[in-house]
Amino acid sequence: MNSILAASGTDVGNPVLNIAIFVAFVVITMTIVIRASRTTTKASDFYTGGAQFTGPQNGFAIAGDYLSAASFLGIAGAIAVYGYDGFLYSIGFLVAWLVALLLVAELLRNTGRFTMADVLSFRLRQRPVRMAAALSTLVVSLFYLLAQMAGAGGLVALLLDIHGKVGQAVVVTVVGLLMIVYVLIGGMKGTTYVQMVKAVLLILGAGIMFVLVLFAVRGNFSQLLADAQSMVDNSTNEAVAGRDVLAPGAKYGISSMSRLDFISLGLALVLGTAGLPHVLMRFYTVPTAKEARRSVTWAIGLIGAFYLFTLVLGYGAAKMVGPDVILAAPGKENSAAPLLAFELGGTLFLAIISAVAFATILAVVAGLAITASASFAHDIYASVIKRGNASEEEQVRVSRITVVVIGLVSIVLGILAMGQNIAFLVALAFAVAASANLPTLLYSLFWKGFNTTGALFSIYGGLLSCLTLIVFSPAVSGSPTSMFPGADFAWFPLANPGIVSIPLAFVLGIVGTYVGRRRLEDAGKQAEMEVRSLTGVGVEKAVAH
Repeated sequence: MNSILAASGTDVGNPVLNIAIFVAFVVITMTIVIRASRTTTKASDFYTGGAQFTGPQNGFAIAGDYLSAASFLGIAGAIAVYGYDGFLYSIGFLVAWLVALLLVAELLRNTGRFTMADVLSFRLRQRPVRMAAALSTLVVSLFYLLAQMAGAGGLVALLLDIHGKVGQAVVVTVVGLLMIVYVLIGGMKGTTYVQMVKAVLLILGAGIMFVLVLFAVRGNFSQLLADAQSMVDNSTNEAVAGRDVLAPGAKYGISSMSRLDFISLGLALVLGTAGLPHVLMRFYTVPTAKEARRSVTWAIGLIGAFYLFTLVLGYGAAKMVGPDVILAAPGKENSAAPLLAFELGGTLFLAIISAVAFATILAVVAGLAITASASFAHDIYASVIKRGNASEEEQVRVSRITVVVIGLVSIVLGILAMGQNIAFLVALAFAVAASANLPTLLYSLFWKGFNTTGALFSIYGGLLSCLTLIVFSPAVSGSPTSMFPGADFAWFPLANPGIVSIPLAFVLGIVGTYVGRRRLEDAGKQAEMEVRSLTGVGVEKAVAH
């Protein structure tokens, strides 16, 4: 069956059934969004759901927001093709939550209201810092959206037997339009409910596949690994044959440059989560800092379980589907999980798992879109352009317009990124977040002497250095797997720039602070921020611990 599928290019499963389940999910979630929209009356409802969600609810929503198409499709495919090196994505994405929990979650919730810029500008000059933070938020969100859109194109192309670029572009366009509709109607409240439903479905679906794979090898994980290696050894693909998928080096080899690339990737993954705007914004959807901590604890448990599942799913796909079939499918590595579902449970199970993956993409892109639109409307329009004189109705209207613009831009970028491994694309978004956002955020929360000049140096320096290195890296040109394989303008040797841009942003924050030290910041604001971030006084009523 696998060899026939690879050779003939025929569709996997029943396209009519696949579409029917897709449509059913869209109808159900759209109903949820419409019901939620009835209580979305204020800016706080649109941006943060009125801060009415409990810790466990928000934990499920965070898991739904964080477990993107990269987690389900990209990582499973990376493990199936590269083995051990692919699992490094799972480890990095999970460990990153410790940074968010220990350093950011509670302090951020106590200090801000809607966006990351609320924290960064609390004791600094409002307009320049908000503009910088908003631009950074928009760039990170667009990078992340690019990955989700590419995943949507590959997934639906596989299910509907679409092999041409035009067909996949149509799929990406439909996903983008659905995202726009979700956010315009439901705001953060509707998006959160969709993310909660999606998290349950995704973890449950991955758990069922996990059990079925282990059942197929009678619980013998060692046998699963041996069978996966055997499939790689027998591969007819020269790029795959001969790999040791049980040891390091299949993707990040033994050369010094490959090791640097691996370290760079690890830095981006571990530090990036605490700087992702759409994740940070979720801390504002709970009423107290205590609930913010609880939500992160719940998220870590759910996300940790899922990433353990990915190890078995990836090697299960290598054993039961084979890397040759995976790489021959329209979505390449991103097709591993759907193809494994087809092997495990046939047409119906494939349709259900694919609908869950499609739900994953829709939920994440909706969260990203609302974060980017809120940042533009709240930080750039209301605070910079209108100088704080914009009404809540104006902010929400501008935010809705921004959602449409961001949706259209993400559609174009998603079409350009089709065929790329989405776990890798998300890693680039993490690198931008860790470079542009995290240093400034940590300095603002923990360094009393930090000033506006330091913030601007850090944000713009980290953002521009990261983007420049990405543009001139093998990720964009100069190799067969590049975004533009026919061009070669790469001079930076690493695919992920984190090892350079992240330390550089930290250093620039220090340099900028000393350059601008003659301009004194408001000492009272600094003291207020310190007390507020540590105690929550001024944000909410005291909560008994």
